[in-house]
Amino acid sequence: MIELNDLYAVLKARFGFLNWWPADSKEEVITGAILTQQTSWKNVEKAISNLKSARVISVEKLANINLKKLEKLVKPSGFYKQKAKRIKNFMRYVNQNYGTLENLFNKNPVELREELLKLHGVGKETADSIILYAAEKPVFVVDAYTKRIIERVYGLKMEYTELQNFIQSNTKKNTAFYKDFHAQFVELGKNYCKTKPLCDDCPLNVFCKFYSNLKKTITPQNSRQKDEGARLDF
Repeated sequence: MIELNDLYAVLKARFGFLNWWPADSKEEVITGAILTQQTSWKNVEKAISNLKSARVISVEKLANINLKKLEKLVKPSGFYKQKAKRIKNFMRYVNQNYGTLENLFNKNPVELREELLKLHGVGKETADSIILYAAEKPVFVVDAYTKRIIERVYGLKMEYTELQNFIQSNTKKNTAFYKDFHAQFVELGKNYCKTKPLCDDCPLNVFCKFYSNLKKTITPQNSRQKDEGARLDF
């Protein structure tokens, strides 16, 4: 079984340093973390572009923006009424209670996470994304790609907190490392470890339990089955 640090090295050798999260400010990271709920990043980029064009990405401006205007700006991300309300409420909470994000982020990661999870519409993944990428504190973000890859490579099916503890207990606790490792999982999930995986070209296939079990079910005489099998739904 490959160690997680070695798994990261294999992914980085394939994809390089990914420099994720793409944002110009902490406010943009937070906004993106909320907008990305239940949608693709391409749709988030469209909404972020609208917000930038309107020059409203700041705590004070988003806290006080007209809700209907905000809904229109974030509409490309889907569930726009819900997300607009969550963004406005988040920024209003910061504005009223802390004044700046820096004051909020002065808390230690555990206290900060507890407080963020009390806010409407902020779940574990959103909270951890904000802590890692905006507050820049070492908390690993577990997303659907991470769950799928760990389950396939290691044969381990875990819920959010258990999987987060597994990764954090077996890797170095470092903000920059967590950022890039999370990005590597996303890159692998988007390009190879999809719902219908492209196993033959995956950089982790020699370490992967799913791929190993898949090969055992394939006979050399049935090349068509092999081609289709490497793309079976999981």
